[in-house]
Amino acid sequence: MSAPAPEGFSPVGAPARQATFREVFAVREFRPLFGTFLLSTAGDELARVALTVLVYQRTSSPLLSAMTFAIGHLPWLLGGPVLSALADRLPRHRVLIAADVTRAVLLGLMAIPGTPLPVLLGLLFLVSLCAPPFESARSALMADVLDGDRYAVATSLTNITLQLAQVVGFLAAGLLVTALSPSAALLIDGATFAVSALWLARGLRRRPAPTSEAGGGRRSLWQDTGDGLRLIARSPRLLAIMGVLWVATAFAYASEGVAAPLVEELGHGTSAIGVLLAANPLGVTIGGLVIARLVAPDRRERLVVPLVVLSLAPILAAGLIAVLAEPSNLAFWLVVGLLFVSGLGASWLIPLNVSFVQAVPSAYRGRAFGVAVSGLYGVQAIGALGAGLGAEGVSASGVLALSGGLGLIAVAPALIAYRRTRGHMAADGAAEGPSTP
Repeated sequence: MSAPAPEGFSPVGAPARQATFREVFAVREFRPLFGTFLLSTAGDELARVALTVLVYQRTSSPLLSAMTFAIGHLPWLLGGPVLSALADRLPRHRVLIAADVTRAVLLGLMAIPGTPLPVLLGLLFLVSLCAPPFESARSALMADVLDGDRYAVATSLTNITLQLAQVVGFLAAGLLVTALSPSAALLIDGATFAVSALWLARGLRRRPAPTSEAGGGRRSLWQDTGDGLRLIARSPRLLAIMGVLWVATAFAYASEGVAAPLVEELGHGTSAIGVLLAANPLGVTIGGLVIARLVAPDRRERLVVPLVVLSLAPILAAGLIAVLAEPSNLAFWLVVGLLFVSGLGASWLIPLNVSFVQAVPSAYRGRAFGVAVSGLYGVQAIGALGAGLGAEGVSASGVLALSGGLGLIAVAPALIAYRRTRGHMAADGAAEGPSTP
């Protein structure tokens, strides 16, 4: 599961009025932020498939091919909080532009035919190093350019974009890589980052570094990182939000790692794996639209707890059906339908994003985001590993049921803490209101 960044917020005391997609796109600086996100996401989907094909063509090794995906997560896991601090130390528009220019150059080098495999993987790691500062800066900057309910609508739109990319991205990428060479696909990805850098340079207003506005003085990157971690550690509200995010995500998506044996248990072939995996993101897409357009802003935060339950309970039910029912079309489609309902519940991410950024002072948003996403990648890896290990001892359907049941138990303390800390903010000051676009 790709989880979108926490971004934007509705300032305290703002009228609880629902915004429209048209109002969001009317904000001049949102258009390049969203457009470049969509452009880069499409390019990255193409590059992932291209790299997998390229590595496999050269080595015939499934393990080395899979490593191309793992390398993309390493910078978040190894240094996400540190690299994300750059989004608070430097002007955020400069961080975005510099990261995109760097990625465009590196991908251009990767596209050179005959590049040795170790060099190719090393360049991929350098490309991935640009993700934490870029995503942290983009996410924090959204809070500066959107106000009121426009934030929640923008978050929903971003989430929908990610989910649709999961549903159709790999299929389209596979067709393109078949028609083009992997090197050409990498060159296209590099071009998307070059266009993104130009668009951001022309479309974003110049703002000073948040830490300079806060009077932070000349401090080391490690000191700024430590300040961000201490802010989170002493904020019950942020700890509760991250607890809900990490625990619910770990259990809700752990079973994706056993999709192939699960489909086999249900009496279907490998062609049905895509249908099973697409059910959840399709539900997330529709749930995000419902939250953004049909639920009043002042009601969304209260829906986090029931939505988290709705995201996990159907997984438990789907697992029990898969365990108890005979392999059949009916059992398969019941499981698919329940995973779709789980996706509807996963729209809890939108109001949780609002709560996250409301609780973080502006000068700390980049670092707080880095910690949240680094932990998210970590729990996703642990969840997938746990599901795989569990499937060695019990059936894949049993893993599915355990993921839902244990998830409901494990997330309960975080949900209770989330409700108890409603309205609290981090100790270093209230979240600042957005700048006028």
